[in-house]
Amino acid sequence: MSIQFNNQPLISIIINCFNGERYLKEALTSVLNQTYNNWEVIFWDNQSADSSAKIFKSYKDKRFNYFYANEHTSLYKARNLAIEKSKGDFISFLDVDDLWDKSKLELQMPYFNNSEVGLVYSNCWVFKNEDMKKKKLYVNKRLPSGSVYKELIDNYNIGILTTVMRKKFYLKLQKKFDERFSIAGDFDLFLRLSKICLFESIKEPLAFYRLHSKNLSTLNKEKEIEEVEIWLRENKSNLSTLQMKKLQKIADYRKFVNCKINGKYKECIHILLHSEINPFNIKNLIIFFTPVIILKKLLWYHQV
Repeated sequence: MSIQFNNQPLISIIINCFNGERYLKEALTSVLNQTYNNWEVIFWDNQSADSSAKIFKSYKDKRFNYFYANEHTSLYKARNLAIEKSKGDFISFLDVDDLWDKSKLELQMPYFNNSEVGLVYSNCWVFKNEDMKKKKLYVNKRLPSGSVYKELIDNYNIGILTTVMRKKFYLKLQKKFDERFSIAGDFDLFLRLSKICLFESIKEPLAFYRLHSKNLSTLNKEKEIEEVEIWLRENKSNLSTLQMKKLQKIADYRKFVNCKINGKYKECIHILLHSEINPFNIKNLIIFFTPVIILKKLLWYHQV
Protein backbone atom coordinates (compact mmCIF):
# COMPACT_ATOMS: atom_id res chain seq x y z
CA MET A 1 0.00 0.00 0.00
CA SER A 2 1.45 3.37 -0.95
CA ILE A 3 1.98 6.21 1.50
CA GLN A 4 -0.75 8.83 1.88
CA PHE A 5 0.28 12.45 2.47
CA ASN A 6 -2.42 14.99 3.34
CA ASN A 7 -4.92 12.49 1.90
CA GLN A 8 -2.97 12.48 -1.37
CA PRO A 9 -2.19 9.02 -2.83
CA LEU A 10 1.41 8.46 -3.86
CA ILE A 11 2.15 8.89 -7.58
CA SER A 12 5.25 7.21 -8.98
CA ILE A 13 6.68 9.31 -11.81
CA ILE A 14 8.61 7.13 -14.24
CA ILE A 15 11.48 8.95 -15.97
CA ASN A 16 13.37 6.76 -18.43
CA CYS A 17 16.69 8.20 -19.52
CA PHE A 18 19.34 7.37 -22.06
CA ASN A 19 21.81 10.21 -22.65
CA GLY A 20 19.18 12.83 -21.83
CA GLU A 21 21.36 15.57 -20.32
CA ARG A 22 20.34 18.36 -22.70
CA TYR A 23 16.79 18.93 -21.42
CA LEU A 24 16.84 16.97 -18.17
CA LYS A 25 16.92 19.95 -15.80
CA GLU A 26 13.81 21.43 -17.41
CA ALA A 27 11.93 18.15 -17.05
CA LEU A 28 12.91 17.75 -13.40
CA THR A 29 12.02 21.35 -12.63
CA SER A 30 8.54 20.80 -14.03
CA VAL A 31 8.14 17.89 -11.58
CA LEU A 32 9.41 19.90 -8.62
CA ASN A 33 6.97 22.67 -9.50
CA GLN A 34 3.92 20.39 -9.22
CA THR A 35 1.19 21.71 -6.94
CA TYR A 36 0.45 18.07 -6.03
CA ASN A 37 3.06 17.06 -3.45
CA ASN A 38 2.86 13.32 -2.81
CA TRP A 39 4.99 11.83 -5.55
CA GLU A 40 8.22 9.94 -6.05
CA VAL A 41 10.48 9.94 -9.10
CA ILE A 42 11.76 6.61 -10.40
CA PHE A 43 14.68 7.64 -12.59
CA TRP A 44 15.74 4.69 -14.74
CA ASP A 45 19.16 5.30 -16.27
CA ASN A 46 19.46 2.99 -19.28
CA GLN A 47 23.28 3.09 -19.12
CA SER A 48 23.73 6.70 -20.18
CA ALA A 49 27.24 7.81 -21.14
CA ASP A 50 26.66 11.55 -20.67
CA SER A 51 26.06 13.71 -17.57
CA SER A 52 22.48 12.58 -16.95
CA ALA A 53 23.31 10.72 -13.71
CA LYS A 54 25.34 13.64 -12.37
CA ILE A 55 22.55 16.09 -13.12
CA PHE A 56 19.88 13.93 -11.50
CA LYS A 57 21.97 13.18 -8.40
CA SER A 58 22.64 16.91 -7.89
CA TYR A 59 19.02 17.21 -6.69
CA LYS A 60 18.77 16.40 -2.99
CA ASP A 61 15.02 15.90 -2.85
CA LYS A 62 14.29 12.64 -0.97
CA ARG A 63 11.53 11.87 -3.44
CA PHE A 64 14.12 11.39 -6.21
CA ASN A 65 15.19 7.74 -6.65
CA TYR A 66 18.00 6.76 -9.02
CA PHE A 67 18.35 3.32 -10.65
CA TYR A 68 21.09 2.24 -13.06
CA ALA A 69 20.17 -0.52 -15.52
CA ASN A 70 22.18 -3.73 -15.41
CA GLU A 71 22.06 -3.75 -19.21
CA HIS A 72 20.88 -1.40 -21.92
CA THR A 73 17.38 -2.44 -22.96
CA SER A 74 14.55 -1.36 -25.22
CA LEU A 75 12.57 1.64 -23.98
CA TYR A 76 9.52 -0.42 -23.06
CA LYS A 77 11.49 -3.03 -21.17
CA ALA A 78 13.05 -0.12 -19.30
CA ARG A 79 9.57 1.23 -18.52
CA ASN A 80 8.49 -2.16 -17.13
CA LEU A 81 11.65 -2.43 -15.01
CA ALA A 82 11.18 1.08 -13.66
CA ILE A 83 7.57 0.40 -12.71
CA GLU A 84 8.74 -2.65 -10.73
CA LYS A 85 10.66 -0.22 -8.49
CA SER A 86 7.64 2.03 -7.91
CA LYS A 87 5.78 2.26 -4.60
CA GLY A 88 2.81 4.38 -5.70
CA ASP A 89 -0.73 3.23 -6.40
CA PHE A 90 -0.60 5.51 -9.42
CA ILE A 91 1.92 5.74 -12.26
CA SER A 92 2.79 8.68 -14.47
CA PHE A 93 5.37 9.07 -17.22
CA LEU A 94 7.68 11.93 -18.13
CA ASP A 95 10.53 11.57 -20.60
CA VAL A 96 13.64 13.67 -20.14
CA ASP A 97 12.91 16.03 -23.02
CA ASP A 98 9.28 16.82 -22.10
CA LEU A 99 7.61 19.09 -19.54
CA TRP A 100 4.52 19.25 -17.35
CA ASP A 101 2.23 22.11 -16.45
CA LYS A 102 2.56 22.74 -12.71
CA SER A 103 -1.09 21.80 -12.05
CA LYS A 104 -1.06 18.56 -14.09
CA LEU A 105 -1.19 16.00 -11.30
CA GLU A 106 -3.47 18.06 -9.07
CA LEU A 107 -6.08 18.41 -11.84
CA GLN A 108 -5.94 14.74 -12.82
CA MET A 109 -6.11 12.95 -9.48
CA PRO A 110 -9.74 13.84 -8.51
CA TYR A 111 -10.98 11.75 -11.45
CA PHE A 112 -9.71 8.65 -9.67
CA ASN A 113 -12.38 9.07 -6.99
CA ASN A 114 -14.27 6.74 -9.31
CA SER A 115 -12.64 3.37 -8.59
CA GLU A 116 -13.39 2.13 -12.12
CA VAL A 117 -11.20 4.82 -13.70
CA GLY A 118 -7.86 3.34 -14.66
CA LEU A 119 -6.30 6.15 -16.67
CA VAL A 120 -6.62 9.93 -16.87
CA TYR A 121 -5.02 11.81 -19.76
CA SER A 122 -5.10 15.31 -21.18
CA ASN A 123 -4.31 17.33 -24.23
CA CYS A 124 -0.79 18.69 -24.64
CA TRP A 125 1.25 21.26 -26.50
CA VAL A 126 3.76 20.28 -29.16
CA PHE A 127 6.77 22.55 -29.63
CA LYS A 128 10.11 22.41 -31.40
CA ASN A 129 13.47 22.46 -29.62
CA GLU A 130 13.45 25.49 -27.26
CA ASP A 131 10.83 27.53 -29.13
CA MET A 132 7.78 27.33 -26.87
CA LYS A 133 6.29 30.44 -28.46
CA LYS A 134 5.61 28.43 -31.60
CA LYS A 135 3.55 25.58 -30.27
CA LYS A 136 0.67 23.54 -31.60
CA LEU A 137 -2.20 21.93 -29.75
CA TYR A 138 -1.82 18.15 -30.10
CA VAL A 139 -5.55 17.41 -30.44
CA ASN A 140 -8.19 19.82 -31.72
CA LYS A 141 -11.09 17.41 -31.38
CA ARG A 142 -13.00 16.12 -28.35
CA LEU A 143 -11.00 13.74 -26.18
CA PRO A 144 -13.04 10.58 -25.42
CA SER A 145 -13.85 9.43 -21.89
CA GLY A 146 -15.46 6.32 -20.43
CA SER A 147 -15.23 3.02 -22.31
CA VAL A 148 -12.99 4.34 -25.03
CA TYR A 149 -11.55 1.31 -26.87
CA LYS A 150 -13.59 1.76 -30.04
CA GLU A 151 -13.00 5.51 -30.10
CA LEU A 152 -9.25 5.03 -29.67
CA ILE A 153 -9.22 2.56 -32.55
CA ASP A 154 -10.90 5.19 -34.73
CA ASN A 155 -8.74 8.07 -33.53
CA TYR A 156 -5.90 7.31 -31.13
CA ASN A 157 -4.72 10.52 -29.48
CA ILE A 158 -3.18 9.72 -26.08
CA GLY A 159 0.27 11.08 -25.35
CA ILE A 160 2.01 9.01 -22.67
CA LEU A 161 3.42 12.16 -21.07
CA THR A 162 -0.14 13.31 -20.30
CA THR A 163 -1.25 10.17 -18.48
CA VAL A 164 -1.74 9.04 -14.91
CA MET A 165 -2.51 5.32 -14.61
CA ARG A 166 -3.99 3.37 -11.71
CA LYS A 167 -1.37 0.71 -11.01
CA LYS A 168 -3.78 -2.09 -10.09
CA PHE A 169 -5.20 -2.15 -13.63
CA TYR A 170 -1.71 -2.17 -15.14
CA LEU A 171 -0.90 -5.18 -12.93
CA LYS A 172 -4.01 -6.99 -14.15
CA LEU A 173 -2.67 -7.02 -17.70
CA GLN A 174 -1.08 -10.38 -18.49
CA LYS A 175 1.41 -8.61 -20.74
CA LYS A 176 2.75 -5.23 -19.61
CA PHE A 177 4.52 -2.91 -22.08
CA ASP A 178 5.44 -5.00 -25.14
CA GLU A 179 9.23 -5.07 -24.95
CA ARG A 180 9.60 -5.79 -28.68
CA PHE A 181 8.50 -2.27 -29.49
CA SER A 182 10.61 0.88 -29.48
CA ILE A 183 7.88 3.43 -30.22
CA ALA A 184 4.40 1.86 -30.38
CA GLY A 185 4.44 0.31 -26.91
CA ASP A 186 2.18 2.86 -25.22
CA PHE A 187 -0.33 2.66 -28.10
CA ASP A 188 -0.50 -1.10 -27.57
CA LEU A 189 -0.70 -1.02 -23.78
CA PHE A 190 -3.29 1.76 -23.48
CA LEU A 191 -5.56 0.04 -26.00
CA ARG A 192 -5.41 -3.17 -23.97
CA LEU A 193 -5.92 -1.21 -20.75
CA SER A 194 -8.99 0.53 -22.18
CA LYS A 195 -10.71 -2.88 -22.39
CA ILE A 196 -10.64 -3.42 -18.60
CA CYS A 197 -11.26 0.03 -17.11
CA LEU A 198 -12.63 3.50 -17.76
CA PHE A 199 -10.57 6.39 -19.10
CA GLU A 200 -11.11 10.06 -18.24
CA SER A 201 -9.85 13.00 -20.27
CA ILE A 202 -9.06 16.65 -19.64
CA LYS A 203 -9.38 18.88 -22.68
CA GLU A 204 -6.83 21.43 -21.44
CA PRO A 205 -3.17 20.86 -22.38
CA LEU A 206 -1.29 19.85 -19.21
CA ALA A 207 2.02 18.79 -20.76
CA PHE A 208 4.53 19.89 -23.38
CA TYR A 209 5.92 17.46 -25.95
CA ARG A 210 9.26 18.61 -27.34
CA LEU A 211 10.17 17.81 -30.95
CA HIS A 212 13.87 17.69 -31.73
CA SER A 213 16.27 15.81 -33.96
CA LYS A 214 16.95 13.07 -31.39
CA ASN A 215 13.36 12.09 -30.59
CA LEU A 216 12.95 8.34 -31.03
CA SER A 217 9.89 9.00 -33.18
CA THR A 218 11.90 11.41 -35.33
CA LEU A 219 14.91 9.13 -35.73
CA ASN A 220 12.84 6.01 -36.32
CA LYS A 221 9.75 7.09 -38.24
CA GLU A 222 9.96 4.01 -40.47
CA LYS A 223 10.39 1.82 -37.38
CA GLU A 224 7.26 3.35 -35.86
CA ILE A 225 5.23 2.59 -38.99
CA GLU A 226 6.65 -0.95 -39.07
CA GLU A 227 5.63 -1.52 -35.43
CA VAL A 228 2.09 -0.27 -36.06
CA GLU A 229 1.79 -2.65 -39.01
CA ILE A 230 3.02 -5.53 -36.80
CA TRP A 231 0.32 -4.59 -34.28
CA LEU A 232 -2.30 -4.53 -37.02
CA ARG A 233 -1.35 -8.00 -38.26
CA GLU A 234 -1.37 -9.48 -34.75
CA ASN A 235 -4.69 -7.86 -33.79
CA LYS A 236 -6.54 -8.36 -37.07
CA SER A 237 -8.87 -10.94 -35.55
CA ASN A 238 -9.91 -8.50 -32.80
CA LEU A 239 -10.86 -5.71 -35.22
CA SER A 240 -13.83 -5.22 -37.48
CA THR A 241 -13.20 -4.79 -41.20
CA LEU A 242 -13.99 -1.09 -40.88
CA GLN A 243 -11.64 -0.62 -37.92
CA MET A 244 -8.88 -2.45 -39.76
CA LYS A 245 -9.33 -0.24 -42.81
CA LYS A 246 -9.26 2.95 -40.71
CA LEU A 247 -6.07 1.98 -38.90
CA GLN A 248 -4.41 0.82 -42.12
CA LYS A 249 -5.36 4.10 -43.77
CA ILE A 250 -3.68 6.03 -40.94
CA ALA A 251 -0.56 3.88 -41.21
CA ASP A 252 -0.47 4.28 -45.00
CA TYR A 253 -0.88 8.04 -44.74
CA ARG A 254 1.97 8.38 -42.26
CA LYS A 255 4.14 6.19 -44.50
CA PHE A 256 3.19 8.34 -47.50
CA VAL A 257 4.10 11.61 -45.74
CA ASN A 258 7.34 10.13 -44.43
CA CYS A 259 8.36 8.89 -47.91
CA LYS A 260 7.58 12.30 -49.39
CA ILE A 261 9.64 14.15 -46.77
CA ASN A 262 12.55 11.76 -47.40
CA GLY A 263 12.33 12.14 -51.18
CA LYS A 264 11.19 8.57 -51.89
CA TYR A 265 8.86 9.52 -54.72
CA LYS A 266 8.48 6.07 -56.27
CA GLU A 267 7.37 4.71 -52.90
CA CYS A 268 4.93 7.61 -52.57
CA ILE A 269 3.30 6.69 -55.87
CA HIS A 270 3.20 3.02 -54.91
CA ILE A 271 1.48 3.87 -51.60
CA LEU A 272 -1.04 6.10 -53.35
CA LEU A 273 -1.94 3.40 -55.84
CA HIS A 274 -1.82 0.30 -53.63
CA SER A 275 -3.01 1.33 -50.17
CA GLU A 276 -6.09 2.42 -48.24
CA ILE A 277 -5.48 6.13 -48.85
CA ASN A 278 -7.25 7.82 -51.76
CA PRO A 279 -4.80 8.80 -54.53
CA PHE A 280 -7.23 11.46 -55.76
CA ASN A 281 -7.78 13.10 -52.38
CA ILE A 282 -6.88 16.80 -52.72
CA LYS A 283 -4.87 16.75 -49.47
CA ASN A 284 -2.72 13.85 -50.66
CA LEU A 285 -2.14 15.43 -54.06
CA ILE A 286 -1.09 18.72 -52.45
CA ILE A 287 1.39 16.85 -50.23
CA PHE A 288 2.77 14.94 -53.22
CA PHE A 289 3.37 18.05 -55.33
CA THR A 290 4.55 20.38 -52.54
CA PRO A 291 8.34 20.89 -52.45
CA VAL A 292 9.93 19.07 -49.52
CA ILE A 293 11.47 22.22 -48.03
CA ILE A 294 8.01 23.80 -47.80
CA LEU A 295 6.38 20.59 -46.62
CA LYS A 296 8.83 20.30 -43.71
CA LYS A 297 7.87 23.78 -42.55
CA LEU A 298 4.17 23.09 -42.88
CA LEU A 299 4.38 19.67 -41.19
CA TRP A 300 7.03 20.39 -38.57
CA TYR A 301 4.91 18.47 -36.05
CA HIS A 302 4.76 15.38 -38.37
CA GLN A 303 7.06 13.45 -36.02
CA VAL A 304 4.41 13.13 -33.31
